[in-house]
Parts: sequence; C-alpha cells; structure tokens
Amino acid sequence: MPGGFAERSILRRSQGRWLSVLSGIISAVTTSLESYEALAAEHLPPDAAARWTALLRPCVRLRKASGTEPTAAQLGGKPLLPAGTPWPEWPDHGPLSFIASINCAALPRDGVHPVFPADGTLLLFYFDGQIDDGDAMVWAADPETWAGARVLYVPAGTQSATAATPTGLDPYPRVDLTAAARCSVPDPWHPRSLAALTNDDAPLDPREIPSHIKTFMDAVYSGNNSIGHQVGGHAHPVQGPVEYEIAHAMLGSKTLWTDPRLDEEAQRWLLLAQIDTDTDANMTWGDCGTLYWLIRPEDLAARRFEEAKLTWQCC
Repeated sequence: MPGGFAERSILRRSQGRWLSVLSGIISAVTTSLESYEALAAEHLPPDAAARWTALLRPCVRLRKASGTEPTAAQLGGKPLLPAGTPWPEWPDHGPLSFIASINCAALPRDGVHPVFPADGTLLLFYFDGQIDDGDAMVWAADPETWAGARVLYVPAGTQSATAATPTGLDPYPRVDLTAAARCSVPDPWHPRSLAALTNDDAPLDPREIPSHIKTFMDAVYSGNNSIGHQVGGHAHPVQGPVEYEIAHAMLGSKTLWTDPRLDEEAQRWLLLAQIDTDTDANMTWGDCGTLYWLIRPEDLAARRFEEAKLTWQCC
C-alpha cells in the first residue's frame, strides 16, 4: 500500500492515526466557502478562523452525469489521441491503461487554478497491472516507476482520432462525468492547516489538540466515506497529505520526514486531478483507493504536463 507514512517520525505516525479517522469521513460533496467561513467563525477564535479560511481553495468536483447534464470529463472508454501520437507505455513493462479524459473548456473557471488551461483535453493514463497481473507497481517513492503514469495534454483543434486499445488491455467502461465548482478544505493534518488552527504551535500528540479545534474538525470533516473525483483544489487523501509523498520522492528516499525542506517542497505541488475508485467504471485502486496526479504551478502554466507526478493511497 502506498503512502510512506510508516517511515515517518513518531510524531507523524501519531498524527496519522487520528488522521485516518478524520480523512476517511470527508464529505463527498464539498461545502460552499460561506459555509466553511461560518463553521470557522462558530468554533474558532477570530485570528485562527481567518488563518484557516485563507487556506481554502476552489476545486471542481466530478460526478456521474445523468439525463441531459453536460459532460465535462469521462472515465474509461477509448481516448482521442493526436495523429501520430503513440499509446503511452512504460518501457520494458507495457502499455498504460486509459483512465480518464478532462475537457478543460467544460470546467467551471471559478473552480480551477488561474493558470489551468481554458481549452484542450487532459488524458490520464496509469499502469494498472492488467498486463503483468500486478507484478510491477507505480510508487511515488520510486523514480524508476514514474513512467507508469502519464498525463497528455491535447490542445484544442488538434487533429485526433479514437485510439485502439493495445492488446492485453481491457478498456474500462465509459462513464460520463459532469462538473461543478466547489470549495475544498486542506487535509486536517497538513502542516499548514495545523499551523493555522494552532497559531503555528501544533501539539506533538493528537490527544493534546484543544477541544474547540477537535469540535471544529469534526464539523468540517464529518460526512460519508467517499473521496470522489476532483480537479484542482485540496486533495481528499485517504491516508494523509499527498503533497508530502511527492515532496519526499523529489527530495530522495533518505530524506527524514522531519526535514524542514519537506514542508517547503510539499507547498510547491498542486493537485491536478484525483480519480477515485468507481464501480460504474469498474475501477478499483488497491483496497478502494484513489489515484492522485500533482503538478507544480509553473509546469501547469507552461503546459508541461509530462512533469505531473502520481501517487495513490488506499485503506
């Protein structure tokens, strides 16, 4: 199971135990900015409320489209690849499975990062083990496996055609998704979130968290156990801040989880998209887990989607 939290310091492991409870019940339907501001005002001192609400980010939530709802993305099916573009492969392993496409122009602009493409299509690919029965796996901590996940950007107007699925892969059933702009909250144990809530004086033990902050966390993160599909905003992690998994991978496996450079590197990464386990699309990532693609804002602005990195988490 990916995540890397077993290697963290005692502090992070202690935090992670409570995190697994809170993160597992983040609501699948994110609330409005006004609702979060009201919760913060109700439960937190004014300075803490202001610090925490400053961390909120817009996002785009994706769910199965019904009836005449517009389609903004699709899970599975077959991708439209530009003429002459080969199907993505992991060298010496085989072709990647097509996971999802995202129509950038169909996403509400108030839900995405200002430099997110206004048009074109994002194609998400991932080596899901169909070819080798799960022998090789993609791990954020192992740079040798990074080629097992790819993001292709197809500019608007590019001549494209439906690509034939390579031999050995069964395409996932197509599921059309509709989009809505929402407000996303930081992971409860993300250091920036803790710093905002505790005035940069986070307790070493979760049991020492003040009762009013616990009550606030319960109010914000209560809901059902669905992570959901999302573009941008704060990731909904299964086991802890995904930015730290990518940051640790970028700094090297020997980096201590208490190294202050880890916090700096983690803040350089944004969620590009998360694709949850989805029964309609016959997608299951580990034990009902989620795939997370992250990217640096400068790469997002420059359309360098080949620099996006993937991590995944499951229960």
